[in-house]
Amino acid sequence: MTLINQCNYTVWPALSNRTGFVLASGENSSVGVPENWQGRIWARTHCTTDSVTGNFSCATGDCNSGNLTCNKEGSAPETVVEFNLDGVNGSEFYYVSLLQGFNVPVIVDPVSGSGGKCESTGCGVDLNAVCPTELKVTRNEEVVGCENPCDGSDSSCEIFETACPQASINPVRPFNCSNPAYYNIVFCPKSTNAR
Repeated sequence: MTLINQCNYTVWPALSNRTGFVLASGENSSVGVPENWQGRIWARTHCTTDSVTGNFSCATGDCNSGNLTCNKEGSAPETVVEFNLDGVNGSEFYYVSLLQGFNVPVIVDPVSGSGGKCESTGCGVDLNAVCPTELKVTRNEEVVGCENPCDGSDSSCEIFETACPQASINPVRPFNCSNPAYYNIVFCPKSTNAR
């Protein structure tokens, strides 16, 4: 998999039970996963290291490890890419989930795969810009994330569904691909990504 940061800001990607690292604007990084991997990829934002304690933390997607690397899932809000890879049978499932809210636009682009639903998917728009006031997550008066409006009966769920119809909110809508060579995971796939 290749993780590509097209945001005009740094993100700190993490892979569940694998690793976490820094990815500056314009950079990309290839990562390997087992052929039968089931896991998540997400971007952490606004990360800092405390000068006194040395504790590493992020405003969104923090995995609460205190370190750059992750050893457990991130915390909301976060835009999550889910994978269920089956290297033995060659059928792989993936989707972008907004069940944990939203922090960064992201798409998944399978390369060289086949199948009826082997196509790009995700949420390429900045939902932070249209997030209802009561769901905004802020840091220093800047909106850095949006809580999932679909947890309750709030009609604002339509904001997520209308802006990102391919993303999974509830229920999950997976895409599947047979024998892809690899995946590109693109953060901020559109050029209009100013914060």
